[in-house]
Amino acid sequence: MYRKSVGEWTFDIGNYALLSLLAVATIYPIVYVLFASLSDPTLYMQHSGILWKPLQFNLNAYKLVFQNGTIMNGYINTMIIVVVGLTLNIFLTSLGAYALSRKCLGYRKPLMLYIVFTMFFSGGMIPFYFTVKGLGLANTLWALIIPQAISAFNLILMKTAFEAIPDSLEESAKIDGANEFVILFRIMFPLCMPVVAVMLLYYGVSHWNAWFNALIFLQDRSLYPLQLVLRELLLMNEAGSMASGSSGADVAIVGETLKHATIIVATLPILMVYPFLQKYFVKGALIGAIKG
Repeated sequence: MYRKSVGEWTFDIGNYALLSLLAVATIYPIVYVLFASLSDPTLYMQHSGILWKPLQFNLNAYKLVFQNGTIMNGYINTMIIVVVGLTLNIFLTSLGAYALSRKCLGYRKPLMLYIVFTMFFSGGMIPFYFTVKGLGLANTLWALIIPQAISAFNLILMKTAFEAIPDSLEESAKIDGANEFVILFRIMFPLCMPVVAVMLLYYGVSHWNAWFNALIFLQDRSLYPLQLVLRELLLMNEAGSMASGSSGADVAIVGETLKHATIIVATLPILMVYPFLQKYFVKGALIGAIKG
């Protein structure tokens, strides 16, 4: 029976202690925001220091959040951006990656060099703004979807995954009469589902958290995505306006718990989706990152 040496025990204990500290430092801010959002506003404003539990369980902040039309409208806009954006992301990234993974494609190396070049150098914010405006996308949700349609990093990840699939599968499919679309979506795509799951996570989180493009391209407030609404509540101190039903100084007090409730409402969907994709995450990233 193998027995660990003193050095190995010391390393394991130090390793677990360090990872435990990192876990607490990562999880506690989320737990604090959750407890603050569930606390009585007056007690929360009087409290200082660490929160170990909600201060008199109270759901009024969440009622105000869900009654607020701006937040619900932001939710709807964000869901449209995520669903339409993800569909476009997966479709276009798959097409591009499949084409670049084919050895018969002409000018493959120069194309790859061009794509990699865009990962390190961009045209800058002003040319980007005028390009989007010139295409007539400004002040529409398409301004948040079309420019993010393909990520160079994700394209390379998926291309590498396609290259790892044996050529014999493609040759057999062609002998059976399959065209390129059938080979891509009925043979290659199912074999790369872990990578597709990683793409869904990367693109989905990117769309869900995006706010900067919305800030510079959207003037119509009814088109604001959730993260831009959240930014206004947190940085522009507009949470008090949501508590308009409260009287006098209570508006500011209720506004503090409203900010925490809004953060939880904006973060919860991603936290709920991640466990379902997590099992594919390591495998998918490795398949796409290591050339077979």
